[in-house]
Amino acid sequence: MGTTENFTARIARELSEAVQEYGLAFVMVASYFGSGSVFIASQAGIMHGYTLLWAVVGAVLLGVMAQDMSARLGIHGKPLMIFVREKVGKRLATAIAVFLSIGCVAWTLGLVAAVGAGVSFVTGGAIAWQPVAVVTTLVAIGVGLLNYQKIEQLMIVMMMAVMVLYLIVAGWSNPDLGGVALGFVPTSDSLGALAIAAGLLGTTALWPNFFLESILVEEKGWTDEGDVSDARQDLVLGFTVGGITTVAILVVSAAVLQPMGFTELESFITPGEALVEVLGTWAMVLFIAGVTAAAFNSIIPIMWTPAYIIPQAMDIDVDQSSRLFKLVFVGLTASGFASPIVSSVLDLSVVDMVILFPTYNGIFGLPLAALLLFWAVNDRETMGEYRNTTALNVVNAFLVLLAFVLAVFAVQDFLELLFGGGF
Repeated sequence: MGTTENFTARIARELSEAVQEYGLAFVMVASYFGSGSVFIASQAGIMHGYTLLWAVVGAVLLGVMAQDMSARLGIHGKPLMIFVREKVGKRLATAIAVFLSIGCVAWTLGLVAAVGAGVSFVTGGAIAWQPVAVVTTLVAIGVGLLNYQKIEQLMIVMMMAVMVLYLIVAGWSNPDLGGVALGFVPTSDSLGALAIAAGLLGTTALWPNFFLESILVEEKGWTDEGDVSDARQDLVLGFTVGGITTVAILVVSAAVLQPMGFTELESFITPGEALVEVLGTWAMVLFIAGVTAAAFNSIIPIMWTPAYIIPQAMDIDVDQSSRLFKLVFVGLTASGFASPIVSSVLDLSVVDMVILFPTYNGIFGLPLAALLLFWAVNDRETMGEYRNTTALNVVNAFLVLLAFVLAVFAVQDFLELLFGGGF
């Protein structure tokens, strides 16, 4: 008995130490891996089979590159929005912060709708998704006011659980391994899927994380050059988990839904309904549990972003214990109450919202944030000897260029879908 207890205690201690040493990337990944990621990946699999797997890998690599820039900025320089304010002044910085925060509000509208739809399904439709979305907003506000360490631990547990759930379903879906392998190579067939590719990029290389990472590295005690390697290991670990999960979802959709004749996600539970036909009821349960957990996971870190960057743009120093931080977080997260109204006015289903609103951020928020981040890590005054090298600039400039190119090519399709009643 004593040996077992000692072994258990040692494992618990090692896990606790690992969480303390790493974990920030799981907050970043949890913020991007919401219901939008689930449904964009599902839509990609249904519409284009395995052909966009390369885009998932590319989005993950670009996400790691962007977060590496942000981490180095926080360690050697200052948080990104503070840099912006010092360079362009409070008025323009505040306008930028407010413009970007509109994207965070859009995300929240879709995320609380997704949680509501998941709970509604579990109750057999006895409760509509709209009132559940309101309750979800209240719960998100309460959880988001917890201290950072508690949030980080929650995100690690939930992200690992979501990955396991989807890997189980993917393993049972019996995908075409040859097709999967070919999907990791871009082809001419992918050129007709740029709007979905932009959505994958916009929901993986998540612009709020560019700001958050530069702020939260201090929470991990990463403050000098020796900590950069820890930050990078953390990023690789966290984004690998997120990338594997996204690949699993896309593979399931391509292997199961596309052969059944689906051409789009007709409702929130379409992927789950189809999985039941092939894999059994358990697949539906796992699917709904994964979507609901992923959606709720995303709300908190995404809505932390405006609570940090709006005061910082106004030259007001805040942390998570600050009254102003809490007021902005609560006030903007409360926008989730309007989710049913937005759905009704724009005639958008829950699926439309959780796909289109991350795409909005990929088109409008990501290019701007990527450009600001690229500027910051190349600023001699801010970064000194630690500014980007030529090699890093070549790689990092690709993120900025790709973000702008995808935005230009995808914006027309996005606007038609947004104001035309969705997919």
